[in-house]
Amino acid sequence: MNLTKMVKKEQVNREWVVLDAEGQTFGRLITQIAILLRGKHKSCYTPHVDCGDFVVVVNATKVKFSGAKREDKFYFTHSGYFGSTKSKTLDEMIQKHPEKLYHLAVRGMLPKTKLGRAMLKKMKVYVSSTHPHTAQINKQVNK
Repeated sequence: MNLTKMVKKEQVNREWVVLDAEGQTFGRLITQIAILLRGKHKSCYTPHVDCGDFVVVVNATKVKFSGAKREDKFYFTHSGYFGSTKSKTLDEMIQKHPEKLYHLAVRGMLPKTKLGRAMLKKMKVYVSSTHPHTAQINKQVNK
C-alpha cells in the first residue's frame, strides 16, 4: 500500500529565491511567484501547510505589459465614505507603488485564508537590483 506523506510545518525546508523582473511579462512573473510562495514546485507540497519559499523580486518597475494596459487598466480604492473612490492607472501604480501592485496581483492567486496571508508575507519587492537579503539567498532564478 502506497501512502501519501503529509509534511508538518516543522519539517518544511525553505529557501530564498531571487527573481529579476527586468524584461519579463508581468502575468507570467506573478504566476511564478505564486507557485514559489505556495510551494507547489516541491515534491513535499501539502495544501494545508505553508511549505513555500521566500521570494525576493528585484527591478520591479522594469517589467513588461502587453497591449495598452499601462494607460487603460485602472486600480480603484474606496475608503467607505461617500464620494471617496480614487483611481490610478497601471502606469501610476508601477511608478509610485510597485510593491503594492505586486501584492495585489499575487494575493489574488493565493488562498483567501490565514495561510494565504502568511504566504504573502514571504514576498519582498524591491525597485532596484540591490536588496538587504543577500545573506539568506540560496537561489537566483533568471528566465
